[in-house]
Amino acid sequence: MENKREIFHILTRRFGLLNKNCCSVGSFEISTIQSQILYEIDKQHTPSMQQISETLAMDITTFSRQIQTLVKMELVKKTPSLQDKRVSILSLTTQGKFVATTIDESMNAYLEEVFSHMNDFEKETVLRSIQLLNEAMSKSTVCCTPIY
Repeated sequence: MENKREIFHILTRRFGLLNKNCCSVGSFEISTIQSQILYEIDKQHTPSMQQISETLAMDITTFSRQIQTLVKMELVKKTPSLQDKRVSILSLTTQGKFVATTIDESMNAYLEEVFSHMNDFEKETVLRSIQLLNEAMSKSTVCCTPIY
């Protein structure tokens, strides 16, 4: 079997994770990280900036710049928390919800097409293997920070 790094490199490239922009929705060019941010805001119930930046393992400064861009694009709304004015709560605008949903539908269609080239046993094997890998990565002491 090929070396592990090569397998992940090819997977990353084929998934488009190295592309500057992951998707175009209408007039919007959305980067991979912006797509991840929109997904997490949509998935979590009234998350704070801190919650999303931690979920994505991003430093808050870089994350804040991405949020500013998404606010300017009118995809994300940032409002002070009612409990603590120092905390900003994130939500999707109507347009942001449309973009997030469009990206989600597009990714699901892509994955369906990819999995259509496998039988049921192969699909289950791949999905279970990815689940096991995710669980093992969550237990790793070097998660999210590769060792050089």
